[in-house]
Amino acid sequence: MSIREAVDAIRRGEVVGVPTDTVYGLAVDPWNEVAVGRLFELKGRPRHKPVGLLAADASQAAEIADLSAAGDLLRHWPGALTLVVRPTVVIPNWVGDAALGTVGIRVPDHDLLRRLLAETGPLAVTSANRSGMPEARDDEEAKAMFGEFVAVYLPGRCPGGTASTVVDVTGPEPKVLRAGPVVIGEDG
Repeated sequence: MSIREAVDAIRRGEVVGVPTDTVYGLAVDPWNEVAVGRLFELKGRPRHKPVGLLAADASQAAEIADLSAAGDLLRHWPGALTLVVRPTVVIPNWVGDAALGTVGIRVPDHDLLRRLLAETGPLAVTSANRSGMPEARDDEEAKAMFGEFVAVYLPGRCPGGTASTVVDVTGPEPKVLRAGPVVIGEDG
């Protein structure tokens, strides 16, 4: 499958399988409520659980999110660090945490995925697994789980195998919400 096929599927509101630097993911257009609904349904994910965004680079992320509080944490991008930030544009209620007015955003360290994101803009992405089950590590494992319910599976094996570190930078001090591959210590 090609990036062009994935871009076309995203624009049609379909779910696309994507390799990342952490775990294999499922991606949709975050501004398409029906597409995000499909994503939640496929995973069996509760609707109140926030879904984050992936961006091609920090510049693309900065077009929709206030990264000023992230400071030197941005040195971990591209990489396995999700930052919980305040959006600077209207984010749909079905993306991020509408009650808190936050969204998680990350720039993955995966060239193929960043090329896709450069074409589509930021995408809502979550791990390719049924809620509570182990994450897929590659397109073949994802296909075995989701079959034809995913329009396109971009090929690739994810080298990380562990979900990203999540750090909330909306408060007075950065707060680690989920430990992961990027270790955030006293020096950030």
